[in-house]
Amino acid sequence: MKLKEILDKTTAFFKDKKIDTPRLDAELLLAHGLKLERIQLYLRFDQPMKDEELAVLRELVRRRASGEPVAYIMGYRDFFNHRFEVNNQVLIPRPETEHIVEDVLAWASDKEASLGLIDLGCGSGCIGLSLLKEYPNAKLIAVDLLPGAIEVAQRNAQSLDVADRVQFLNLDAGNVEAIMSAYKDFTGQSSIDVLVSNPPYIASDDPQVEENVKKFEPNSALYAEDSGLALLKGWSKAFAPYLKTPGLMLMEMGMSQGPAMKQAYESLKIFNEISVIKDLSGHDRVIRGETHG
Repeated sequence: MKLKEILDKTTAFFKDKKIDTPRLDAELLLAHGLKLERIQLYLRFDQPMKDEELAVLRELVRRRASGEPVAYIMGYRDFFNHRFEVNNQVLIPRPETEHIVEDVLAWASDKEASLGLIDLGCGSGCIGLSLLKEYPNAKLIAVDLLPGAIEVAQRNAQSLDVADRVQFLNLDAGNVEAIMSAYKDFTGQSSIDVLVSNPPYIASDDPQVEENVKKFEPNSALYAEDSGLALLKGWSKAFAPYLKTPGLMLMEMGMSQGPAMKQAYESLKIFNEISVIKDLSGHDRVIRGETHG
């Protein structure tokens, strides 16, 4: 059987399984299994497949057909021009989360700034570590409750060559005293330049959550009490008093949570500017609070 036949059959099979992007997923998995770039598939359409190659591809296709995300099968996801290892201990980085990194870059345009950063619920480390790549003099405290997530993020810090500028804490993000103590020791600063977070923000009874997200991604990184608002409100209230002037706090949220989070930020009476950043689909995605003189 030739490569083109395999690709076409896999695409048709994924369509039957109601997979959203059947052709893309088929291309990604076949390229991964054959250790090729996606473009190389099209240059080798007439290449016959060996039995051992077919065995590898069948297993990848089986896993995808069961609903397992492509990123977990391949073991990585690209985010903000960098490749991040992922597994089922961390959420898969989404393109909309890049808005947080982009807003920090717009706010702190001096790339030589010695910024002190905190990333709460860091998961794979995609937000905080992307910022360390952009700011060579910055230092980061990255916090996550899951030991497996910390291990993934540590490996990502090594592969991105920023491990000397990040300290990982396997803690509940509500442990403000321990986090701020570590931050002061590591950065030499007592107040935070930038706090970023993609916290759990989904209500436990939200009917819009995809079945395979619930099945494969870590539930502790998805759900929060108070209709999904508990950690967004709790973490922002706990850390806002430590924000520097000028300082910036950015937290990803659900598309219906903008009004509630804007009100919550206003109630802290710390921010000079509060706004909601929309994603490319026009949905509320990030709550932003800025302090300045």
